[in-house]
Amino acid sequence: MMRNRKRIKRRLPSVSQGRAEAGTDAQNAFKVRLSIKTALGDNAYAWDASEEYLFKAMVAFAMRRYSKKETTQISNVLLCNMTERVSFWFVVTDSARNVTTVPGSEVEAAIRMNRNRINGAFLLTDNTLQFLKISSTLSPPTEPTVPVWLIVFGVVLCLVVAGILLLVVSGIRRRKKNNHESAETGDLEDKCDTPVTTENGIPCDILDLKAGQINGVYAADDERFTPL
Repeated sequence: MMRNRKRIKRRLPSVSQGRAEAGTDAQNAFKVRLSIKTALGDNAYAWDASEEYLFKAMVAFAMRRYSKKETTQISNVLLCNMTERVSFWFVVTDSARNVTTVPGSEVEAAIRMNRNRINGAFLLTDNTLQFLKISSTLSPPTEPTVPVWLIVFGVVLCLVVAGILLLVVSGIRRRKKNNHESAETGDLEDKCDTPVTTENGIPCDILDLKAGQINGVYAADDERFTPL
């Protein structure tokens, strides 16, 4: 008799009874733990009947999207063992036969497929909305707004342009340097080619053919003998 009572207590009743009595050892039941205060701080909201309804709706949405069937209703999601620290168990019953629960593998696959949508509905993350029997899912990788090939092409093009500019600038500098060196070499050659005249062993400056140059010694003699 005692064994029959235990079996009845562990069995999941139908939706008509209004609640689920799933224990922690139920095969297809999942425990959920929410850390709303930790995630939102002063903006944390209270967990009430409306939040429970939203959770049921999100689970029903996940089951519909996974199975691509519109037979799962909000009434097929049953909650039990609710605690003040916002943790509870839930099961999903078969829409055809409310007494039979949906296999846990299907529920897990549906939750994993729609984990981000469920988290977003409650403003939580995998760390603050935990399905204890379901491992956390990695967020999908963000795709860059610009294609990768276009980024690589832009980088290569910038390197090519920078290389061309470097070659042009270095060529201009080298040309200026060569012109400067050739000018200095020409000046030295002109200085070397200019003849230096000497008189009585003393070098003299080049005479200015236009203005002429007067020797002071002969000028004195000319002034002395010129007037008659």
